[in-house]
Amino acid sequence: MFHKFKYDLRGVELPERFNNPFHYLPHQLCVVAERELRICLTKDPYVFAESFMGKMYGVLVVQAPSGEIGYLMAFSGLLTGKNTYEGFVPPVYDMQQPDGYFKQEEACISAINAKISKIEESDDYISAVKALETEREKAKNAVAEMSALFKANKEERKRRREAGFLSQEDEAQMVRQSQFEKAELKRTRAAWDAKIAEKESAVALFTELIETLGAERAERSAALQKWLFGQFKVLNAKGESKSLLEIFDEKLSVLPPAGAGECAAPKLLQYAYANSLKPLAMGEFWVGRCPERGEVRRDGCYYGACKSKCEPILQYMLQGLDVEDSALEKGGDISNVEIVYEDEHLLVVNKPAGILSVPGIVGGMSVEQWIREEYLHRNDIFVVHRLDMSTSGLLIVAKSVEVYKSLQNQFLKRTVVKEYTAILEGVPVNSEGTIDLPLASDYENRPCQIVDHKNGKLAVTNYNMLEIIQYKGKQCSLVRFNPVTGRTHQLRVHAASPQGLDCPIVGDALYGTNGDRLMLHASSLTFDHPVSGKRLVIECKACF
Repeated sequence: MFHKFKYDLRGVELPERFNNPFHYLPHQLCVVAERELRICLTKDPYVFAESFMGKMYGVLVVQAPSGEIGYLMAFSGLLTGKNTYEGFVPPVYDMQQPDGYFKQEEACISAINAKISKIEESDDYISAVKALETEREKAKNAVAEMSALFKANKEERKRRREAGFLSQEDEAQMVRQSQFEKAELKRTRAAWDAKIAEKESAVALFTELIETLGAERAERSAALQKWLFGQFKVLNAKGESKSLLEIFDEKLSVLPPAGAGECAAPKLLQYAYANSLKPLAMGEFWVGRCPERGEVRRDGCYYGACKSKCEPILQYMLQGLDVEDSALEKGGDISNVEIVYEDEHLLVVNKPAGILSVPGIVGGMSVEQWIREEYLHRNDIFVVHRLDMSTSGLLIVAKSVEVYKSLQNQFLKRTVVKEYTAILEGVPVNSEGTIDLPLASDYENRPCQIVDHKNGKLAVTNYNMLEIIQYKGKQCSLVRFNPVTGRTHQLRVHAASPQGLDCPIVGDALYGTNGDRLMLHASSLTFDHPVSGKRLVIECKACF
């Protein structure tokens, strides 16, 4: 599993500290290891085909006890239907053992699924369901037809009464008719209900059995998952060991999510610790096509470890290693905030990249805090809208609740004109246009967003390319964005998604390739002054 570098390492400096797996620039050795891993993928046509469709891989640069530098390789999940493959580190726990408890219990659950399918596909069940549906339709039509007739009779009686000249006998006869029709409709409904109940009883014989089997399946599945995560025992750099059950219970008081422990990062660290290899640097990267649905993943881009599955596990496994601090946790230099416009009612600031707009769990002092505590020493200060922590540019701040509400209403009505400047990796196919891709939160990997045409919220962006430029030796494009809506990460996803521009913003660690900073800047805001009503145009050019 220990692979020696074919690359001449003379002159390459080893990392001083282990990179933070959630936010990092890949070390040069990780990039070399990635290239060598890709060569391995071409040797097996089945592996190559699966990788071409899209898969996450990882490499871990390690130092052997002898001092020799090498690397380990891993894949997330399964590869060609197996969790072991020559040259790649093994899983933390091999659930695919043919005679193991997991496979045996999985077979029992599959047998329950087969029983349920057999019932649902049987002629008797299908006939019973169809008979019930037919009876309900007949009842609906019969009752509707009778109701319509009796309604017409009621209207006729009403017309006769309004016309006058009714004898007592006529009135009595109409009252009797009305009472009869009400009773008859009630009797008819009851008769049809009895017929439907008979058909429902026939279907219930099957559905009760299906529900019983389903409950057994759910119970066995939950027990198997719990047992499985008890077998996943991971190591840390101190030589300690804990099961995933213990880690998630202590950290979040929940059971581990499905697939926990099967990503590349835990596999790599586990093998290194178990074989006395010192971890030096790690990188996880995507190979192949971007998934057609959901998260944005691009071939060759490095991504931080996922939050829902990997964060609690890696926080434990990294104990004992000297790990770099996350730039996201430290935040940027708040002293670089620039006041672009100010009057007695509001101010507009140029927020540097790496600074939060409003207070958060991590990230240091926010713009709102700085203005309240350091600049104006007032509590009635409110940031009207937000920019991502990684985005620089113009931010409106209100000096009263009334001004805040007035400005926020303009954003809600979409009368505020926003303009952003960005540098994109590559060149869009069209030089201008509109991107309409609905977005939803990626609940398993927050704060990331995904394209979701079924449940996503409307997200529309107009764009035009300003010029093709060279940036750090690569062909890039300078683009102007005019977002119509203001969804979280809207411009970043619209730029990176293959359904959008297919050109991620330079420096985008979430949807493209990490860099010194995200090359996205809010360069212009046009809005009505909440007191004077004057149309204001505030501009601030990007520093890139």
